[in-house]
Amino acid sequence: MIYPTYRDRYLPALTRAEVDSLPTKEKTPVILPVGAIEQHGPHLPVGVDALIGQARLDYALPRLPKNLSLLVAPAIQIGKSNEHTGFPGTLAISKTVLRRQLLAIAGQLSDWGFRCLLILNTHGGNKQVINYTVREIRDSLGMDVRKLQPSSNLEIDPQEAAYGFHAGEIETNIMLEILDGQRVDLSHATCEFPAWIDGEGRLRPESAPAIYSWVTSDLSDSGVMGNARAATPEAGKAWVEAEAESLVTALKDICRELQGVKSS
Repeated sequence: MIYPTYRDRYLPALTRAEVDSLPTKEKTPVILPVGAIEQHGPHLPVGVDALIGQARLDYALPRLPKNLSLLVAPAIQIGKSNEHTGFPGTLAISKTVLRRQLLAIAGQLSDWGFRCLLILNTHGGNKQVINYTVREIRDSLGMDVRKLQPSSNLEIDPQEAAYGFHAGEIETNIMLEILDGQRVDLSHATCEFPAWIDGEGRLRPESAPAIYSWVTSDLSDSGVMGNARAATPEAGKAWVEAEAESLVTALKDICRELQGVKSS
């Protein structure tokens, strides 16, 4: 498939004349997916983060009313993943390169007449770079820049919620659904946590009064941080559907605000 399922909203599928003649570009938000290519343990493909971003749009955008004007830019698929270097399968760019990519894309969209950029990030290692770069975009270009953060609000084991932050139950659930079980090898799924919520001490890698810098090899032999063994296809479908509905709601609200149209 050359174009994704939402090809009518996919910016690269338009001709230059169509881009030039788009009405109310200043009120049309452009979604920029930002992902990563990196190891995800012995049971998942390396493109998990990039695939999840694509899937969120595949599931959500067809549910939007046709009268909402919204476009999707080509994804930044390789992210700041230096914490996973040392494991096979990781491609990484520096924080400087990621920042420059974001600035360049925003600048050119601004030149075309677009004034609203929506960042859909699916990789934790990108977050800090995105946070300070969107402020720079807002300051230097005057663009309205927002971060899309779809959520599921589904129940999850507290240990997994706190320390299952890479290739664990949640990501494995999602991949079982979006890949229909293909390229997910549950026979190699493992359970490995970098810390325990009821463990001694207050110094932890994340979610603690005091945290320390780390790379994945400091915390995990397998490259997994979480309980991938707990994942099921049924849970995967529930997670993907819930996140899609969350994203649909957010996009409707944004388009309603910008365009003043009824979105239900």
